[in-house]
Amino acid sequence: MLRNYFNVAVRSLLKNRIYSFINIFGLAIGIAAFILIIQYVTFERSYESFVENADDIYRVQLDVYRNGELVYKSSENYPGAGPALLSDVPEVIASAKLYNIGAKNNIVVNREDTPEPVVFKHSRLLYAESSFLKMFSYPMVYGDAESALEEPFKMAISETTAKKYFGEESPIGKFLRLEDDDFNNELCEVTAVFRDSPDNTHLKADILISFSTLYPRGDFAERRYKSGWGRKDFYTYIQLQQGTNPSDVERKLNDLVAKYKPENIERNQRDVLLLQPIRDIHLTSRLTDEPEVHGNGEGVTYLNVIAFFILIIAWVNYVNLSTARSLDRGREVGLRKVLGSYRSNLIGQFLIESLVVNVLALVVAIAIILLVTPAFRNLGGTPESYALWFQPWFWWSVALVISVGTLLSGLYPAFVMSSFKPVEVLQGKLKASNNGLLLRKGLVIFQFAMAVIMIIGTSLVYEQMSFMQNQDLGFDIEQTVVIPRPSKRDTSFQVVRRGIESMKNELMREPDIEYVAGSTMLPGKKLRFRADIRLKSQSQEESVVFAAAWVDYEFMESLGLDIIAGRGFSRQFNDHLDTVAMITRNGAKSYGFKNPEEAIGKWLVLDMFGGMELRVIGVVEDIHQESLKEQKMPIIFGTGQFLMEYYLVKVNTTNLNQTLGKIENQWYASFPGNPFDYFFLDEYFNSYYEADRQFRDLFAVFAILAIAIGGLGLFGLSSFTALQKTKEIAIRKVLGGSIISIIQLLSREFLILIFISIIIAWPLVFFGMQQWLESYPYRIDMNWISFIVSGLVVMAIAFVTIGYHTLKSAMSNPVDALNYE
Repeated sequence: MLRNYFNVAVRSLLKNRIYSFINIFGLAIGIAAFILIIQYVTFERSYESFVENADDIYRVQLDVYRNGELVYKSSENYPGAGPALLSDVPEVIASAKLYNIGAKNNIVVNREDTPEPVVFKHSRLLYAESSFLKMFSYPMVYGDAESALEEPFKMAISETTAKKYFGEESPIGKFLRLEDDDFNNELCEVTAVFRDSPDNTHLKADILISFSTLYPRGDFAERRYKSGWGRKDFYTYIQLQQGTNPSDVERKLNDLVAKYKPENIERNQRDVLLLQPIRDIHLTSRLTDEPEVHGNGEGVTYLNVIAFFILIIAWVNYVNLSTARSLDRGREVGLRKVLGSYRSNLIGQFLIESLVVNVLALVVAIAIILLVTPAFRNLGGTPESYALWFQPWFWWSVALVISVGTLLSGLYPAFVMSSFKPVEVLQGKLKASNNGLLLRKGLVIFQFAMAVIMIIGTSLVYEQMSFMQNQDLGFDIEQTVVIPRPSKRDTSFQVVRRGIESMKNELMREPDIEYVAGSTMLPGKKLRFRADIRLKSQSQEESVVFAAAWVDYEFMESLGLDIIAGRGFSRQFNDHLDTVAMITRNGAKSYGFKNPEEAIGKWLVLDMFGGMELRVIGVVEDIHQESLKEQKMPIIFGTGQFLMEYYLVKVNTTNLNQTLGKIENQWYASFPGNPFDYFFLDEYFNSYYEADRQFRDLFAVFAILAIAIGGLGLFGLSSFTALQKTKEIAIRKVLGGSIISIIQLLSREFLILIFISIIIAWPLVFFGMQQWLESYPYRIDMNWISFIVSGLVVMAIAFVTIGYHTLKSAMSNPVDALNYE
């Protein structure tokens, strides 16, 4: 019986090749789009899935309030938080703290026991407590996860790092020397090698050094790093007992802070500790001092919804075409019933036909996926290591798509066609039912309402991204090469200073270099330092929270900051770190000054620095330091030579390679033994929009696919409608009907349905996109132009889609159609 069903299904598909192609290809595009989006969404949501107890592990977040105002929200906190949680909160069964030294200092690691030292610079280098490797389920190649980091001056390194330094040799028991720009110089033994950090983790590491290595550093170092509540630049991860409600633990954290930081009351400061599930960090966290650039949680959710809509649109096509063809297949049903077929047999036949179509569509979809996967990886950023075929969800998705698709797209047509009465069918009295017509019209409206929503959504997403990338940032990031400060320093500040001055002076002699400026800030990077600053005439309660940066004399000119009042830093006036400052316009406004000029000459007091007093010499225009996804905040600039973290070189890009070569040569001449590293400032700044760019491009691509699937369905429906009305068209032409009137007859019904879909879609997309735009502090205003244009585009696409059949039918010779009567 089943074999017969399959044979009939194949014959039916071959007999109606156009409809079969539309059904199979439309479904294939829908399935391929669905799987590709789900691949992207699943990867973005898979972060930390490799950690065994991920659902019970949390990162401790620190929110700092001063004078009742939120100063910052940080992914880092106090080193004493972990031990305090372990001792005071019974629900906490493990803790691990890390110091992200690679992000804060420039680290050089070298192997010395070779004829030529092997030296590399590392940014993914952290000091970690011994519990970290076990807590995060790091798979070990050599060594023991529990004991590898127990003692001082021990390290665990990744496989790739081991090959860099030791090749095929076993690294266990060998030594690597660490040197950084804080004059630390430590020889550490390799005790373990772990697998490279997977792509789907928010915390990637190449080298982990035992946390206790920090303890011998100077007086009080052990107490400060082990259980101190002073410095707050340490990640803290905790593991809760299974079944613990994290909200219950969070309620205990306020008492914890009050116990260990009683001085907050005097400072009018409030620290709030919160728990972040590690599985949520990648898509939801927007904190300072994050180790990696994060994803776009809202964008992932929107794309997930789009995936299902595209699949549903493809299934809708199948239902539409199948029910539309029900009259054409009526005689087949009638004859089968006359010959003894039961309704259940007919339902089985049409479900098997649906299954065959869905399976063939899946085969074509997999071919499409194989073809476009390289381009899709570039578009969505999914790594090659995340192979689609090896993911358990892929095979579950395939089974679900086939089974649900077969039922959803085949069940209704099967019941409709199996309900035909053989007498009516064979006497030619079968007519389309009103219910069937209403269903098809409703499905067409649904398809094109989704298309309108996606066209408008794509337009608004592109407008918002373009707005953010083309907005005046307050500084010029083009043609700027950024060089992180030297990692290895001599013990003499004079030697360091001579190296800096030598580099700057020599580079400024090059005709293709305009400026060389030093700074602790980098456009795009969150400023880590916050300070309460008040006017000398104000009380501490009136302090304003500023982000703080230190720059040298050339910084303002190098990045083109607009000085709107006073002057910039100058050697002529012998400006120093502890005497003068510059502030941004919003900083001047926060003190109630009506114009920037009023701030010039005023004295500011930094109580956190023992009452340091700085005189304001200039006010600069506000800048978008972090990106347009964040609110501007007041910034204070100080000046100094030894605090610079980056050197910004403004270059002429005409002879870029040659200029970079000269910069590298001068670097090695000024800072021997330091690896040269650089990046372009505009690329760095734009990397913070990468998740938004991925969302924009993916949204656009799948919007086009949704429209294409809807267009395919409309093409099939219009073809079938034209075929059904062949005789009516011929009679109208014989009676004098014009080509235009016939085109109107055939296209009017579809265009009315599409117009209704536009009216339905507009308010839905308006409220949906308004909610999305509200997540951006700087955003475009929605206007009706996008809505009107989208409607016109959809109408045009629909008219072109159905135009071929309507024009062909309208221009056909009526004699050919009436010859059969």
